[in-house]
Amino acid sequence: MPTHSENRFMPYTAQQMYDLVADVNSYPKFLPWCAAARVRKTTEQGEATVMDADLVISFKVFRERFGSRVTLWPNDKKIDTEYLDGPFKYMKSNWSFTDVEGGCEVAFFVDFEFKNAMLQRIIGLVFNEAMQRIVRAFLERANTLYGADSKSASA
Repeated sequence: MPTHSENRFMPYTAQQMYDLVADVNSYPKFLPWCAAARVRKTTEQGEATVMDADLVISFKVFRERFGSRVTLWPNDKKIDTEYLDGPFKYMKSNWSFTDVEGGCEVAFFVDFEFKNAMLQRIIGLVFNEAMQRIVRAFLERANTLYGADSKSASA
């Protein structure tokens, strides 16, 4: 049952970081171990947009597809993800983005467990490093998309 929680300052607006994380279809371009992504359907539910999405994760000899429901809260700049189907017993994650002086504060939380005990043990050995690589990948993607000088252009 690995969990990871992290708060990090980013030198970009909350809107820019929210948009980056909400763009699930772009994950294979920059996220480690993400081989494919597909949004199955999108529906509007009040103030939220709900996407059912599939990700294909490839790690060493393992290649697994899993489905998740991603709830986007654009007014609150929050993203909640819950597990639908695939190799997990359960999985949930939450993102929140808050503007602060000079950028934004990003809060990230993930909790999951694989059904496959061997895969769970392998992930357990590298879990913290893997989560840090994923968070770094989002920061590097923000640097690529927005650069340090474009923060004010999208504010």
